[in-house]
Amino acid sequence: MEFDVVIVGAGPAGLAAAIRLKQLAAEKGTEIAVVVLEKGSEVGAHILSGAVIDPVALDKLIPHWREQGSPLDTPVTEDRFHYLWKDGGLSLPTMLMPPLMSNHGCYIGSLGSLCRWLGEQAGALGVEVYPGIAVTEAIFGENGEIKGVITGDMGVARDGSHKDSYTPGLALTGKYTLIAEGARGSLSKALIRKLGLDAESGPQKFGIGLKELWEVPAEKHRPGLVQHTMGWPLGDRTGGGSFLYHFGERLVAVGFVVHLDYDDPYLNPFKEFQRSKMHPRIREHLEGGKRISYGARALTEGGWQAIPRLVFPGGALIGCAAGFMNVPRIKGSHNAMLTGMMAAEAAFAAIGEGRAHDLLEAYPESVAASATATELKKVRNVKPLWLRFGTRLGVMLGGIDMWLNTIFPFLTHTLKHLTPDFASLQKADQAKPIEYEKPDGVLTFDILSSMFVSGTNHKEDQPVHLRLADPSIPIEKNLPEYAEPAQRYCPALVYEVVEEGGTLRFQINAQNCVHCKTCDVKDPAQNITWVPPEGGDGPNYVNM
Repeated sequence: MEFDVVIVGAGPAGLAAAIRLKQLAAEKGTEIAVVVLEKGSEVGAHILSGAVIDPVALDKLIPHWREQGSPLDTPVTEDRFHYLWKDGGLSLPTMLMPPLMSNHGCYIGSLGSLCRWLGEQAGALGVEVYPGIAVTEAIFGENGEIKGVITGDMGVARDGSHKDSYTPGLALTGKYTLIAEGARGSLSKALIRKLGLDAESGPQKFGIGLKELWEVPAEKHRPGLVQHTMGWPLGDRTGGGSFLYHFGERLVAVGFVVHLDYDDPYLNPFKEFQRSKMHPRIREHLEGGKRISYGARALTEGGWQAIPRLVFPGGALIGCAAGFMNVPRIKGSHNAMLTGMMAAEAAFAAIGEGRAHDLLEAYPESVAASATATELKKVRNVKPLWLRFGTRLGVMLGGIDMWLNTIFPFLTHTLKHLTPDFASLQKADQAKPIEYEKPDGVLTFDILSSMFVSGTNHKEDQPVHLRLADPSIPIEKNLPEYAEPAQRYCPALVYEVVEEGGTLRFQINAQNCVHCKTCDVKDPAQNITWVPPEGGDGPNYVNM
């Protein structure tokens, strides 16, 4: 199947790119064939975010989005920020924060619902959007250029044999291929490694974001309220914090982010999230309500200095596949859309000149001169300072640095990220196991009940999509050295150490996987590789 542009991923970056390509073609009175491939069962099924969305990209892409049925209809009306300790906290005045940290003018909503709406807009313009299609590899030309992608086979049994429903993968070729898989995409990871795209940027940094959607009583609902916290229950050496947003019809999104450069092998991000909801400043918003959904997803946190080279012959990385998230703002969807639009403009111009499969140099040049670059440069040192000095001192120093870069934008001092996240763990004998409270089933929950409301499903008779380079490492190396942290960092109970006949065995419950990619990032031996399962499998998030 031949197209002008092939886009991998129907998230905000990929859909914005597709829409922009069709808009440009309409403006010029020409035709351009664009396809978007999405591994989720439908557009938005694998999308999870807070989300407080800066509308700057929507205003540029679809200026009248507010009148065109967009699901974003809750403007931010109140902005709170707290530093917590176990039984109390300190409210931080927003006037002390740099202007870019303000959420006023932003909208609260579901990024998954927004992507569904964007998918409808793209389809109306003639974009071919194919959900339920997992891309497994790139097609390389004779000179190393990317010529397209190959989708995964369907109907393959766990032992590798072909079932009656077997359908081989397709080759989709294009003049340019835009990679928009989001954080730690499997194809993005492979291309960055194979092409050395991160040779100058250094290691990317990641976090894990866990989220629940609640329906609360009308008297407790405060549409437009945004609340962020840091501090308890995390220790000073561990970065992260909670978010809580009131929006829609009696909905509250509550979540927790843990930076994946944490050092305690016994830390359990899911249980830290559950513990955080017991704090009075969070619990008061949820009591009397009902949890209706759960999910988790890795997010990029490296900032400006961790963005890899954006282009390669025949294609480009856009959105969170490259890492355009603003960590202190906890926002990336607007930059994802903006970079997707910039890549689309570069690809459209190149195709108009009769070019194909070469470097879209106009794209990184546009990014470097854009508001996205200006925004990310202002906050570039916050994450390194947080890691080096801890939450209390590091965040204060990060705030000072943001103010300095706001007042004096010509400053260029940049702190590098020193180590990848998988190298940060202490050995188990240097830490103590953490005792977590048992869930009450009302405010706090266990993983299995959480998986039920995530809508996650995988066909069981298919190859395991979580691959071990060396099956012996979990028990022989990770267990004695790190108490096998996969049992705790996974938010879906995919990994277990079980005893059978007096022998320990590493068990992979692949059907539980919510596609967060945390294992691919955090495994200290880098022994786990996440690859796409059969297209359409995984979580089926609604309004997340």
